[in-house]
Amino acid sequence: MPDAGTRCSLFYRFLNGGGMGCLFLIFLALMTTGCATTAVPDPAPALSAAGGATQAQMLRAEIQSWLGTPHRMGGLSRRGIDCSGLVVVLYDDLFDMRLPRTTTALMRKGRRVEKHNLTAGDLVFFKPATKFHHVGIYMGQGEFVHTSTSYGVMLSRMDDLFWRQCYLTSRRLL
Repeated sequence: MPDAGTRCSLFYRFLNGGGMGCLFLIFLALMTTGCATTAVPDPAPALSAAGGATQAQMLRAEIQSWLGTPHRMGGLSRRGIDCSGLVVVLYDDLFDMRLPRTTTALMRKGRRVEKHNLTAGDLVFFKPATKFHHVGIYMGQGEFVHTSTSYGVMLSRMDDLFWRQCYLTSRRLL
């Protein structure tokens, strides 16, 4: 087998001139052997930052410690919280998402989603006859979490007559 100098001179003669034969051979070798790659499939969509837990699982786990927290207009802590405050705190803690503080401003965020297409984490809005707008977070399986003036943070059912009658809209932020 010829040595590298002989191979280079053979290639040089093959190209018929020019001092670039050896450089071209090296370039050609690198381009055809060293740059081969295989297609990497797209990763599965990330469910969350919490070890693969789904949004519903994350919400349900976090909500357990909030259940029963009393209602307090303007509150943002476990000593007392209102409906929009609950949304703001949970979205900040779980999804690192800063949201506006009022229900009306929250209604302008994200995109509208039909009631029959709700998924865990969607915001659900209501207009009770005796109150201002009200907001909760859909948990899946027909439930949403919200802050009741009488019972504090609680789970309620979307198909409950009261909530069905005052349902207003839903928004998807995630």
